Amino acid sequence: MLINRAQFVCSSEKVSQVPRDAMRDIAFIGRSNVGKSSLINMLTGVKGLAKVSATPGKTRLINHFLINGSWYLVDLPGYGYARVSKAQRSGFAQIILDYVLRCERMHYLFVLVDSRLEPQKIDLRFIGMLGENGIPFGIIFTKCDKLSAAQTRRNVDTYCRILAEQWEELPPMFLSSSATGAGREEILAYIGDCL
Repeated sequence: MLINRAQFVCSSEKVSQVPRDAMRDIAFIGRSNVGKSSLINMLTGVKGLAKVSATPGKTRLINHFLINGSWYLVDLPGYGYARVSKAQRSGFAQIILDYVLRCERMHYLFVLVDSRLEPQKIDLRFIGMLGENGIPFGIIFTKCDKLSAAQTRRNVDTYCRILAEQWEELPPMFLSSSATGAGREEILAYIGDCL
């Protein structure tokens, strides 16, 4: 799939404010500071489309970007960031849950995971919740340029082994690097298939 046009459309504080047209959403979510905005900019080829910040927890709204005039790429708030108040954390959680579990326009969800880390409990809990609710999703391992190919493969294999304890069939998985563009074609091709 080629992305010829990507434009910011709106930020929503709640699901009732998201666009009401018939186009489908392909959404991206992950722990705070996993590299979501950088990945979105890399996939669309538009530097600065999604705001990148060194401060985790920057995305606090549901952000819709119209792609090629035919579907939306959605940037969801990161989950699990400790430096915001408990009330804000539960607010983020409610936004995320409302969108992921109740928004009928969400067609597919990509969960971003930092390839450098061992499987994190919060990611595994979130992935488990998606499975329990029948939400279609895939996993994108980010920041793969930060490790050797062998180390990345070991970390991904560990993830697969842990998921296989709960899952009969593993979700689709992609390796990516916003710095090198690795994974871009595979992810976009998969989105094209989903749509």
